[in-house]
Amino acid sequence: MEGNPVSRTAFYCCGVRMMDAESPHSVVGDHYAKLFMNKEGLETFEAFRQFKAPNASNAARHRIVDDLLRDFIKQNEDPLIVIIGAGFDSRAYRLGGGTWVELDEPPLIHYKNAKLPTSECKNKLTRIPINFATDSLQEELQTIPKHKSVAIVIEGVLMYLSEVMINNLLDTLAVVFPEHQLYCDLMSAKFFRKYSYKLHDKINALGASFSYLSEDPKTLITGKGYEYKESISTVMKAVELGILKIPLFVIKWFFPSLLDGYAVYHFEKNIGS
Repeated sequence: MEGNPVSRTAFYCCGVRMMDAESPHSVVGDHYAKLFMNKEGLETFEAFRQFKAPNASNAARHRIVDDLLRDFIKQNEDPLIVIIGAGFDSRAYRLGGGTWVELDEPPLIHYKNAKLPTSECKNKLTRIPINFATDSLQEELQTIPKHKSVAIVIEGVLMYLSEVMINNLLDTLAVVFPEHQLYCDLMSAKFFRKYSYKLHDKINALGASFSYLSEDPKTLITGKGYEYKESISTVMKAVELGILKIPLFVIKWFFPSLLDGYAVYHFEKNIGS
């Protein structure tokens, strides 16, 4: 499968979920993940298998977003979930309710359709192939029928974008969806320097690299008129779920930056904000 190098990192995240699904105490339960892990995917993931703590954090990140979306679907009428840079996400198959739209690079979407057709999804699911570098995201998003409640998921994506690209993305979302919930993961520059640089070396070997890193990354989002609602530490969640075997008091006393340096954030966008 050819395409944007960043899309190859989808095999890493998918491999984490595959490994979690095969464990006796799965926290995500993504039994679809294995469908996508072909020879290339398995070979790609081997370079990441050694990173036990980051892998646990990655699985926890996915579980956090799962739980947030379950609440969103339960609490809202006619919910629409739009996943930008969807990779091998299978939430439309695993979570009950909602209308789902996935956007990603054409090679990835075509491969995904072959492995897991939308016709097999119990919820309404549309996949949109888009070349993010050349196609108009706004035009593609405007083809989506209007819904009363909208959630935008941007998971494992923003750190690969420049500040200008993130600003443009948020401007586009505001035009198409004046009111929406935004769920995304953000990493602080300090967290990256202390804990993620070795993992990043492997990601860099795939042809991708982190671009946007800030000491307080949420300010970029709130600066675009979003209201900050909450953040959930991926490390804290991994400890709570029992997939990261580090006592919480040890982290709090000796590695406090682990707790707030990488988290899933929930923001809200309203008309006029």
